[in-house]
Amino acid sequence: MLSESSTATVRATLPAVGAAIGDIADLFYRKLFEAHPELLRDLFNRGNQASGTQRQALAGSIAAFATQLVEQPDTRPDVMLGRIAHKHASLGVTPAQYQVVHTHLFAAIAEVLGDAVTPEVAVAWDEVYWLMANALIAIEERLYAEQGVVAGDVWREWEVVSRPEETDDVARFRIRPADGSPAPAFRPGQYVSVQVELPDGARQIRQYSLSGAPGSALRSLAVKRVHGGGAPDGEVSRHLHAHVRAGDRLRVSAPYGDLVLASDEAPLLLASAGIGCTPILSMLEHLAETGHRAPVTVVHGDRSPADHALRTHHTALTAELAHGAAHFWYENPADGHPADRTGLVDLSDLVVLPGTHAYLCGPLPFMRAVRTQLLAKGVPASDIHYEVFGPDLWLAS
Repeated sequence: MLSESSTATVRATLPAVGAAIGDIADLFYRKLFEAHPELLRDLFNRGNQASGTQRQALAGSIAAFATQLVEQPDTRPDVMLGRIAHKHASLGVTPAQYQVVHTHLFAAIAEVLGDAVTPEVAVAWDEVYWLMANALIAIEERLYAEQGVVAGDVWREWEVVSRPEETDDVARFRIRPADGSPAPAFRPGQYVSVQVELPDGARQIRQYSLSGAPGSALRSLAVKRVHGGGAPDGEVSRHLHAHVRAGDRLRVSAPYGDLVLASDEAPLLLASAGIGCTPILSMLEHLAETGHRAPVTVVHGDRSPADHALRTHHTALTAELAHGAAHFWYENPADGHPADRTGLVDLSDLVVLPGTHAYLCGPLPFMRAVRTQLLAKGVPASDIHYEVFGPDLWLAS
C-alpha cells in the first residue's frame, strides 16, 4: 500500500505524469539501450521496439498501477501484474534488472518533467515503482520455483522432431528435450519462449503457445511467418521458417502464461482468430482427454479456410467433446460455406449459457469485439479471459 504522503503526491501529479508517460517511456528505452545495448540485442523484442508497442505497454502499465494505488488502495491489479510476471519469467528476468530499469526510468522522468520533479515527487514515484517492482519480483520468484528453474536460467535445449507445414505461412514445430528427459508439464493455454541466434549475432526471443496436450511426450509450436505490411517482417518467425528443420535444436524456456482453463465443469466459449487458435487447441485437446461434459462453443475467425492453421485439428477436437459445437467465420469463404458465417465473427445468433467462461485469443480488435458481444449477452467481465500475443496494449490502456 502506498504511504499516505505519497498517495497525496501521486494523486496530485498523476495527470502530469500520465500526460508525459509516453515521452518518458520513449526516453527511458533510449537511455537503457545506450547504456546496455545487450538488452536490446538479446532480451527485448526489437520488432516491438521499432513499432513502439512495447513503449506504449510500459507507459500504460505504470499509469494503470499508479491509478489503482490512489483510487483503490485496498486492492492490487493482480491480473496485470500476473500477466507481466509470466512474460518476464519466460524471458528469465532477474531482480537485479529492476534496479537497472529504475536508474534509467527515473533519469527519463527527471529529464522530461524537469523542475516539476521535486524531492517529494521523486520520493512518491520511487515508492510507486518499487511497489510494482517488488510485487513482480515476488510473483516471478514463485513462478521460477514452480518450474524448478532460477532467474536468468530458464532455457533448455530441445530437438525438432518434425515440422509439418500447416498453411503457406504457418509451420508446426514438434519438439522434445534434447537430453532425453521428460518434457516439463504445462497447463492448457500456456506458452514458451524460443531464443534463436540471428545472422547479426543477436539472440532474439519470441513467445509461442503450446498447441498440444499437456500429457504428450512431444510439444508443438505453431509459428506464423510474420509479414510486416509496411513495418519490418518478423525476425524470429522468418528465421524459424527459413532455417530450422527436423534434427535442429532450439533454446526453449519453461512454460508460462496465465490464460489457463479453470478446473471446473462450467460451460465454455473458446474464441480465436488467426494464429490465436494455438492456445485454444491445447485447451480443446485437454478437454477431450479429460471428458469435459459441459457444453463447449468453439468460435474462430480467419481470412479463408486455407489461412486457418490446424483447421482439421480444430474441427476434430471439437467433435470429440460430448457437447461441442464449432462455428468458423471466413472473410473469403470457400464455395458452400454458410452465408451467415461470412465476414467477421458475430455471436448474435449463438446461445451463450448462463455461467459460461470465455477464453479469447487473437488480434486486439477481434477480442474487443467478442468481449463486447459477450458482455451484452450477460457474461460477467470476470469470466472473460484473454491472451495478447505481444505487449498487452489492451490491459495497459
